[in-house]
Amino acid sequence: MKDRIQKIEQQIREAAEKAGRNPEEIRLVAVSKIKPAEMVKEAMDAGQRIFGENYIQEAVAKIEEVGSEGIEWHFIGHLQSKKSKYAAGVFDLIHSVDSLKLAKEINKQAAKKGVVQKILIQVNTSGEDSKSGTTEEAVIELIREAATLENVAIKGLMTMPAFFDDPEGARPYFRQLRLIKERIESLAIPGVEMKELSMGMSGDFEVAIEEGATLVRVGTAIFGARSYHS
Repeated sequence: MKDRIQKIEQQIREAAEKAGRNPEEIRLVAVSKIKPAEMVKEAMDAGQRIFGENYIQEAVAKIEEVGSEGIEWHFIGHLQSKKSKYAAGVFDLIHSVDSLKLAKEINKQAAKKGVVQKILIQVNTSGEDSKSGTTEEAVIELIREAATLENVAIKGLMTMPAFFDDPEGARPYFRQLRLIKERIESLAIPGVEMKELSMGMSGDFEVAIEEGATLVRVGTAIFGARSYHS
C-alpha cells in the first residue's frame, strides 16, 4: 500500500507541475468506504493523513476504532438531513452539502456541539439525475443563504461528474466547477472561502488537478477494487 500511495503522490506532483501549480496545494483523500479499520491503519502507517467516508454509520464506527489523532476524516457521500447529527463535529470537512435544508440541519447540530462545521457545496455539473448536488443556476443563492449560518463555514465546492473511460471526458465538468468557483470568489460573499475544489477520482484525478482540484478522492488506486465483504 505504501508503494501505491507514493505512486499516486508522485502522479499528483507531476500533474501539478504540468499545470504550473504548487503540488503542496493539492491533498490526497483516501476513500476508505467499505474498507476495514485495519486497512485505514495500514494507510496511516504509509503516511496517508486524510480519509474519506461515504456511509455515515460505517464511518462513525470506523472513526471510533481508528481515532482522529494526526489525521482528518472527510465525509464525501450523500448525507441525509436526519443523519447530520452523526456528521457535524465528527468530520473535519463535509464535501457533499447540496441544499439549504441540509446546511441548516448541520448548522443546528454543530451549534449543539459548540463547533463550526467546515463544508463544501456539491454542484451537479453533469446534470445527471443519478448524481447529487445543486445546480449551477442555484449554487450562488444556496451559498448566499448558507453563509448566514453561524455554525457552518463554506470552504469551497465539490463535484462528481459522470464516469468516462477516457479521463479527458471529465475535463469540461472539472473546468465548469473551477469557473463557478471563480464567479463566486468575484462576488466576495462575507464568510465564504473558495479555497477547496474537491474533484477527481482514481481514473481522472490528474485531469482534475490540471483544472484546479485541491482535494482528489482516490480509493481503488490505494485500497484496490471494492469488496463488500472486506
